[in-house]
Amino acid sequence: MPSSLLEPEERVLSTLEKDGSRRWLNPKLSGGSFLTARRIFAYFLIVAFTLTPYVHLILGLEKPLVLLDILHRKFILLGFTFLPTDTILLALTLLTLLLGIFLMTAMFGRVWCGWACPQTVYLEFVYRPIERLFEGTKGKGGKPRKPVAGWRKIARYAVYLLVSMYLAHTFLAYFVGVESLAVWITSSPFDHPVAFVVMASVTGAMMFDFGFFREQTCIIACPYGRLQSALLDRQSLIVSYDKTRGEPRGKKRKSAEGKAEQAGDCVDCHLCVDTCPTGIDIRDGLQMECIGCAQCIDACAPVMAKLGRDDGLIRYSTQAAIDGESTGLFRPRVVIYPVIMLVLLTAIGVLLSVKKSADVVLLRNLGNPFTVMDDGQVSNSMRIKITNRREMAVAYMVEPVSDVVTRIELAENPLAIDPGASRTEGVLIVLPRSAFTDGVRDIILHVSDGAGFEQDIPCRLLGPYGPAKKKASTPAQSIPETTGQGDAK
Repeated sequence: MPSSLLEPEERVLSTLEKDGSRRWLNPKLSGGSFLTARRIFAYFLIVAFTLTPYVHLILGLEKPLVLLDILHRKFILLGFTFLPTDTILLALTLLTLLLGIFLMTAMFGRVWCGWACPQTVYLEFVYRPIERLFEGTKGKGGKPRKPVAGWRKIARYAVYLLVSMYLAHTFLAYFVGVESLAVWITSSPFDHPVAFVVMASVTGAMMFDFGFFREQTCIIACPYGRLQSALLDRQSLIVSYDKTRGEPRGKKRKSAEGKAEQAGDCVDCHLCVDTCPTGIDIRDGLQMECIGCAQCIDACAPVMAKLGRDDGLIRYSTQAAIDGESTGLFRPRVVIYPVIMLVLLTAIGVLLSVKKSADVVLLRNLGNPFTVMDDGQVSNSMRIKITNRREMAVAYMVEPVSDVVTRIELAENPLAIDPGASRTEGVLIVLPRSAFTDGVRDIILHVSDGAGFEQDIPCRLLGPYGPAKKKASTPAQSIPETTGQGDAK
């Protein structure tokens, strides 16, 4: 029966057929200089991703290069520790990275997607090569010429599972550390069920992504392609098809009069479409699905060379250059972004330069601001919170700088604090009443760990106004003399 819905003139998405069914992509592999460069860079990133959690063990560093310990609310980036008290510092760092992505996109287009995104790196240089190996299309790609045997499919997914488990464990190492991960791997899953469930879930998510969802992650799930309309301009570097040179498409043929018909350089061989990992036709112009991988460039270059035509029918260029407009490197956004980044990096550098190996905060306890003790001295009840930012346990000594302090009392002094942990303890500071002027006295508490960390904490103590009042004397009463040997006379 005829449908009441209007059929689209073409595919809505490159991974959908006109009837809405899934269009499975089997892109051909086009060798060339760009593919070689991408492969080398991809393997470098894979090795870096694998080794980064272990660098501190290899080099004997105190901290890992990257640790995103969400459970304990501690991030370590390039050796710098970010704690919950470093909200501003962490926000400035993330904002700088975001502006860096904006700048990179404005200048080089979606080079991140095609060259460095983990989705592209692992799909194109790990999972698809495995698929081509078991389908018999190794080194060339495309659809297999004959149906794939069942055992090959099972073996392919078994290898997928092993690779996904490796990626899941490596991924977890960035969140729990390699030391904890080693304990989990060598012990029973029942000893750490939550960690095992997380690992199994990540493995399942990677199996689903790289084994089934694939390029749809870039087209449907990732918002980066939809943001490119705001991040790109006509001077941004993109993969471009030169319509002026390529159109009209087709082979050059002779007319009935024997004259050669006018035709462009594009012979409509369709290789640029067959090799695209997202299934688009670059000749239709810049599209959301284009990830800038340059496979279409590698596919077109040998055809042009074989026909004796100039290279670059499909090339990295800008929309302005393709349209014959003047191009320039400097424009507002590529100047504004670096200036803002420079300001942010300066602020981060200043904050890091004053950041110490511990954070100390002194707070006043709730209740009475001071207490006059039985011996006439005045006590102030405070709370001191010390956060140990080092990767080893440290003991911090708290002592007054001023001699006017009679004594200072803590539950434990020095305070022993585990690595990366915080400890809050009550502090009782006792002074003579005469030390207060108009009810206040400013002192300094010195906190040190004996290993290079020292910090002076100013502290304002409160006390009574004026000198102590003398108690009123009681009139003397007449007491009869006694001799101790008889009654009073």
